[in-house]
Amino acid sequence: MPGRVLVTRRLPGGGLDPLVAAGHEVVQRPGDEAWSTAELREAAGTVDGIVCLLTDRIDDSVLESGAAGRLQVVANVAVGYDNIDVAGAGRLGITVCNTPGVLDETTADLAFLLILSAARLASEAESDFRGGRWPGWGINQYLGRDVHGAVLGLVGYGRIARAVARRTQGFAMEVRHHSRSDTGEPGWVADLDELLATVDIVSLHVPLTDATRHLIDGRRLGLLRPGAVLVNTARGPVVDEEALAGALESGALFAAGLDVYEREPEVSPRLLAAPRTVLLPHIGSATTTTRSTMAAMAAQEVCDVLAGRAPRHPVTG
Repeated sequence: MPGRVLVTRRLPGGGLDPLVAAGHEVVQRPGDEAWSTAELREAAGTVDGIVCLLTDRIDDSVLESGAAGRLQVVANVAVGYDNIDVAGAGRLGITVCNTPGVLDETTADLAFLLILSAARLASEAESDFRGGRWPGWGINQYLGRDVHGAVLGLVGYGRIARAVARRTQGFAMEVRHHSRSDTGEPGWVADLDELLATVDIVSLHVPLTDATRHLIDGRRLGLLRPGAVLVNTARGPVVDEEALAGALESGALFAAGLDVYEREPEVSPRLLAAPRTVLLPHIGSATTTTRSTMAAMAAQEVCDVLAGRAPRHPVTG
């Protein structure tokens, strides 16, 4: 039986197709304004499903309101789901879904872009060029670090990290990785501190949890080699931004490439001013094909739950 589904933001083309095909009533704003927590709380009790984005805070109060009404499912158009109280949803009998798999290759492309751009000081060089500060070719200008032949350390070894590892083959890189349990694959390093101390480039691929918040703090930044490069396409709070800015300012860290930040959309002024940084506005999955597929996948998850079918990508706390 068709239901009512709240879609919190305008989705890319095709994102609503599964809901429309199933005959569900789509509840949306006329424009693309964000919903406040209070507005989400009020709306949750009037719908059967929610399709939300990682910028929507679906906390316990929203879920409680939904459970008091008819809410059955919340589908996040993202792989991460730290914006949703998953444990609270489970307690209330509300299914939570995400969109894994579809954005792996696209995000890995972006991670490797940051590796190359940060190591070769591309952002700094382009800024000088566009700003009229380039005096002409000089042999000592913009001396970066080689990516080919470098040792890459992957923190976390899920689908995206493995996709990054595949991209290293053309660069003759040595790949090491750290995860909570032994992967049984070559290059696994049990101790994170040991990994950080022995690589040239670090790329972060862990979810945001209590255990990974500020996983890369001042102490761990201090373990990196002076010529090291840090890349983060995971979640912003995994890195202590103030400590990172300090490491870049002092030269203890050579360069950094970031696509995610601690308090998005705010970015630390100190980090914005830090040298040798490539800073992108959370565009890891931002291609037309990937974002459209993610949206349609989340919508299909809602359709499946409301039709009494098991969702393909349920999330448990």
